[in-house]
Amino acid sequence: MRPALVFLDIHMPAINGFDVLKGLEYTPTVIFCTAYDEFALKAFETHCVDYLVKPLTKERFARTVEKIDQLVGETGTTTNLNKLIEQFNQEYRKHEATSIPVKVGDRVVFVRLDEVSYFQADEKYVTMVTKHAKSYIMDGSLKKLEEKLPAYFMRVHKSYLLNKNLLKEAKKHFNNRFVLVLDDYSQTKILSGRSYYQAIREMLDY
Repeated sequence: MRPALVFLDIHMPAINGFDVLKGLEYTPTVIFCTAYDEFALKAFETHCVDYLVKPLTKERFARTVEKIDQLVGETGTTTNLNKLIEQFNQEYRKHEATSIPVKVGDRVVFVRLDEVSYFQADEKYVTMVTKHAKSYIMDGSLKKLEEKLPAYFMRVHKSYLLNKNLLKEAKKHFNNRFVLVLDDYSQTKILSGRSYYQAIREMLDY
């Protein structure tokens, strides 16, 4: 298989993107897509088409698609633009964050994200609750937090982000809602918001 277009990361578990290119017997069209901006100069020395820094935005990715269109002379490649961006961003989040810093008095502690059961927002703060029922108060908003979290965290209500890996049970509720039961110390139950009904159904393959 010789793909004509390759999206390539810089840092990968066994080998870096530059070494991958060196090992190829042909020269594909390459777009680097990485979380690091310090390798841009070296990337363009390999004659890549573009250098994208994750997480991606629709506008930035659209410019890349235009470049590809000009190179290959094809049209209609923007049809699944939003889907492609979401896939890239999910992969980025999924592999990037393993813990989250939290201020506790005059200290900063790092909590493993796979130990977090859910995040709950009120008017001023966000409360992070671990699966062992330990709570931490955080500044900020769920929206900003959601952008930084791995893909296994899901927004199910305007005030709740939960860890899908701890989802034990989903009970259909009236008025397009679900009661979501988490496999944590408290067997937490979260009532989903109506606007998240379809996303939850797709996640459950319901």
